[in-house]
Parts: sequence; C-alpha cells; structure tokens
Amino acid sequence: MRIEKLSEKQLKVMSWWCEDSKEKNRDAVICDGAVRSGKTFVMGISFIAWAFYRFSDATFAICSKTIRSARRNVVSPILSVLKSLGFEVEDKISSNLLVISYGDRVNRFYLFGGKDEASASLIQGMTLSGVLLDEVALMPRSFVEQALARCSVLGSTFWFNCNPEYPAHWFYQQWIKKAEEKNALYIHFTMRDNPSLTEEMIKRYENLYSGTFYRRFIKGEWVELEGAVYPFMASEDAFCEIPRPPFEDFCVSCDYGTVNPASFGLWGKKEGAWYRISEYYYDSRREGAQRTDEEHYQALLRLTQGRRVRRVVVDPSAASFIELIRRKGDFYVIPARNSVTDGVRQVSAALKDGRVKICKTCVDSVREFSLYRWALKGEDVPVKENDHAMDDIRYFVTTILNGGERGFAAFAADRRTGCEVIF
Repeated sequence: MRIEKLSEKQLKVMSWWCEDSKEKNRDAVICDGAVRSGKTFVMGISFIAWAFYRFSDATFAICSKTIRSARRNVVSPILSVLKSLGFEVEDKISSNLLVISYGDRVNRFYLFGGKDEASASLIQGMTLSGVLLDEVALMPRSFVEQALARCSVLGSTFWFNCNPEYPAHWFYQQWIKKAEEKNALYIHFTMRDNPSLTEEMIKRYENLYSGTFYRRFIKGEWVELEGAVYPFMASEDAFCEIPRPPFEDFCVSCDYGTVNPASFGLWGKKEGAWYRISEYYYDSRREGAQRTDEEHYQALLRLTQGRRVRRVVVDPSAASFIELIRRKGDFYVIPARNSVTDGVRQVSAALKDGRVKICKTCVDSVREFSLYRWALKGEDVPVKENDHAMDDIRYFVTTILNGGERGFAAFAADRRTGCEVIF
C-alpha cells in the first residue's frame, strides 16, 4: 500500500510528537469522530514511528475490543506500509506479539483484547513505554485504566482512538471533555479528513444514515439515541458517588438471564433515599459461556457480602431461580411486579424526586440509561434491547419502593442469627 496524500488532521497525527512540533510534550493523543475518516490507519503508523523515534528495546501494547479486531483494524492495514518504509516485522501469532526492528533498534508490541472487566488482569504486571487503545469507547474502564497504569517508563504516552458513543460515556466525560487538563492532544475527524474517499463515496455514506445515527457515524458527534426513555439521565451529573455508611436497610433487585444478560442491583437506604451502590451484570454472549442458577446465586452472595438484606425481588418469570433462593434460605425472595409502561413512569418519578439514586460505580446501569429507548413505531413500549439493568431497577421501584407491604406477609428463618424474622 502507498500513501498518496494525507489530510491536515492526518498529518497532525503523524507528526505531533516530532522534535519541531509545539505539541511534542503531550502525555496523550485522542482521535475520535466519523467512521471511515482515516484516523485508525494513520494512528497505527504514527504509533510505531513514534515508538522507534523515542525508544529502543522497549515494550508497548496495542489494544482493541478483541485481539482479532486489533489485528484486523490496526495491524493488518499498516504492515505493508511499515515494510515499505524499511521496518522488519516478526509476527509471533501464538504469543500475540509483534517484534519490529528498524536498523539497530528493536521494540516489542503486544496485542491485547479488552472485552470485559476480567480483561484488566491480562495486562497486569507489564511495564510499558506506550499504549495504543483502538475502539477505546468499547472497552471497560477498568481495562483502560489498568493499561494506562502500566505506562511507567519516562516519556511513555497514551494513544486513544474511537468512534463516538453516548455523552455520559466515561471516556467522553473523563478524557475528551478534560483533554487540556490531562495534557492530551484532541483531534476530531470527519469523513472529509480522509483524502482516500471520493465525493461520491462520502455522499453514499451520508445517504445510509439519518437522525442520531447520521450525527454519530457521519458527523462524529457524541449524542444520545433518539427516543430515550430517561432523557434526564443523559449527563454524568445524573449519577452520584456512594454515600458513606451506615445504611439503614438493604435490598436486591434481579433481572434473571441465561442467554440474555443477568443484572442484579444492591440497594442501600440512607436518609430517606435508596442508592444503587453496586451491581452484578453477566452477559453470556459477551463472556462466551452461560451460568447456572447456582452460579448466579453465588454471585448474589458476593454482591451482598454478608449484609443483612431485607428482600430480594426477582423477575417473576425466573421461577427456578426464585425457588433456589427460597430453598437456600439466606434471603427472603419475592417475585417482581412487572408492568413495563407503568413501571417506567414510576422509575422516572422516583429518579426525578430523588427517592432513587444511581451511583457512578454501577457502570452497566449508566450505560443502559443512555441506550434504553422507546420503540418509535407501534406500541408505546421500550425497545427490548439494553434493558436488563433497566428491568431490575424497575422491579425495585414497583415492588419494593412503591410496593410497600401490600400483599406480602411471610416468615423466614434467618440463618445468620438463628431467629425468626417477620416481614
């Protein structure tokens, strides 16, 4: 592949770190914007060139959502260019390692996939001179922050690349909006910053999308999807820090799933308000394995961490899981009230008047609030997507917050005290 022409922004990505650049002392570079804008390609080449300009016999990381996407989106497009520029590349596929040399300099580039919270452990213990995070908005924050923490070598730099997501996304709030504060160079791309696209091709892409998707994919804006169910939860200010203990009461709400995600929320009551202080969210499609009722129950125990939980409210369709909780005897379990449209109204009211608050630590809830939307056609109901934390929050509001004691009277043996507890 030959690079025939670069746009002004692509040239900036390629040269910001050079000795005569006024941006050379930046700690990070962030490229975001439209699809097909050419940002990933030039960032990959620039990252390798920068690494050899600043270091030799050093270790770096190239990260994406998966190792496969790191190879497809970053590595494969730049290999022929690197070779044409005189670099020698040894691809050790079994080790997910690229050993690249130029003259008498040799550097190592490890490939990582940041698909979930557990991925953070994969990169622990390394010492890096720099990291390139492609598709950073699709990675969990824990993985990204672990990767950044590995960059302890003097002169190490962070390289970020992504397409836009929703405005409350942690990366937009913590890095793009605070780019100057973090000494990061921020470069926003549109399709017209990619000289390889003809005017005809740009028009073709523009005609593919409309509304919010046009603004995200074509204009590269961080915007909400249309028809948000909870539009007032669009900003980071809608979420709070965990209040200091003690809490007066604890409850758990559960949306159960095997193929679909399972979402459990731990709620703590303090000064008249219920705070969602922690959560368990397991997506079998993302993880590649389903969990049994018993495995979900063990997750429930870890979530509650020995707290005295007054009630566990569960998706009424999860009969086997409800029966398992009853049989174990550690919690008093009740099936949730499951009126969707009325439940959404109750959740909206509870969030607006402050009876229910969502803590920032509940990252899957924060994500779903930004994605949960009304069906634009047909019945007045939400789309059955990105709704698992939304469902368990609704179960909590309709059954525990607003359900009171109506219709519920039960005796449960509390195994931790040996006493009989009346609800």
